[in-house]
Parts: sequence; structure tokens; C-alpha cells
Amino acid sequence: MTGHIYRDVILEQHVRLFRGAICAEFLFMDDNAHPHRANIVDECLQSEDITRMDWPAYSPDLNPIEHVWDMLGRRIAARQPPPTCLPELLRALIDEWCNISQDQIDNLILSMPRRCKACIASSGRHTPY
Repeated sequence: MTGHIYRDVILEQHVRLFRGAICAEFLFMDDNAHPHRANIVDECLQSEDITRMDWPAYSPDLNPIEHVWDMLGRRIAARQPPPTCLPELLRALIDEWCNISQDQIDNLILSMPRRCKACIASSGRHTPY
């Protein structure tokens, strides 16, 4: 992933449109990955008047999708028998993705204020999440 691809695919095609559907108080959260911090990305966010959440350099990754990826990985690892080739892995990923309930995702999202407070209290260092 490059800054250009991140801007063109993620920001332009998704974030900008999602922000328009949410509200003026939309706060965008990404992390300190190099493509996310490229000048071209900063310029795009500024031109679209999208506010980015401050992200401490050493903070844990609070983005709920990281926890969904972890959940998905654990489900794949627990499969018996495990996938043995790419087509089996693809099928397993799709099956397990569909089995993650909306309640589980909602709970992750609803935990964000608590997670952010814990991160702030620890000055961006380790939190129990």
C-alpha cells in the first residue's frame, strides 16, 4: 500500500463518502502506518475538511477492525481440519466472516470510549485491551 493508493482507494472511495453520511463531527481514525501519514494523504484530508484523531506514536492499535481480524484469525485457526490450500482458506474466511455476529461488532464499537480513555490515561502506552 502506498500513500497514493490509500488516498485513491480508501479516502476518496470510502472515508469521504462515509463522512458525508455521518455528520459534521466525524472524526477519522487511522494509525501511524507510513502510507497513512504521507503528505498526499494529509493534503487530501485537509481539502475534504476531515479531522483526523491524534494517534500517539507508541499507542496500542485501538481500531475495532483489528479486533475483528483477530477474531477471524482465531476462528480460522480453530477449524478442524484446517484449510490446506488457498481456495479452502478463502472459503473458510468467507464462512467465518459471515459467522461474526453484528452484536460482536457493535460491542467492539461501543467499547471505543472506554478504550480511548484507557489509552489516554496510560499516555498511549500499554492498556489491557
